[in-house]
Amino acid sequence: MAVIPLKGAKAGREIAKPHEVTPQEVKALASYERKKSARPPLPRIKIAMGKKDDGTSEACLTVDHADALTGYKLLQEATGCESRAFFEGTLDAAGAISRTINAIDESKMNYALAFVAGLHPQDQVETTLGVQMAAIHFATVKAAENFAGARTVEVLDMQERALNRLARTFAAQVEALKRYRSKGEQRVIVERVTVHEGGQAIVGNVASGGAGEEAKNVR
Repeated sequence: MAVIPLKGAKAGREIAKPHEVTPQEVKALASYERKKSARPPLPRIKIAMGKKDDGTSEACLTVDHADALTGYKLLQEATGCESRAFFEGTLDAAGAISRTINAIDESKMNYALAFVAGLHPQDQVETTLGVQMAAIHFATVKAAENFAGARTVEVLDMQERALNRLARTFAAQVEALKRYRSKGEQRVIVERVTVHEGGQAIVGNVASGGAGEEAKNVR
């Protein structure tokens, strides 16, 4: 269900006085514009469904941009795709998780691509994980809908288990992305204390991780 803002007052009603923006709104709008300008452009995908000669459905994708080539390049950059082949595969994957019975939901596919772009993927592994996260998110929302519509205890229990599994999977994906992004940045400090005759202690700090190893002795 899409939420569409109203463009004007309903028929038969007086047109309301123009809204006076509050200081808090000015601050929020300025923050929104800063964030928007910092994000890479993300053109929308437009989908036209057709029929193949054998009667099966096919989707024709076009990019909503004045120059199609520029639009596809912007979309490729925003989703972290480093090659045309990988980009085409990413579009296929986004379309697959956005399918209805006989079509691809255009709004849902654009949401999936926006989800991936919002992660600011730095390589194709992060892009792939982003698509998988979007898929699990869609499934989680569907499971929540099914849970809310359950009418028997048996169905309620089944949908609750499915919802919990999907929610845990999504949390695991978020953690996996964090771990992947922190590769080479982990730092473990092990303090070693050695006491020699006469009570003199040597303290050694051994650090391991992406920065290599270093030892420091203090007498």
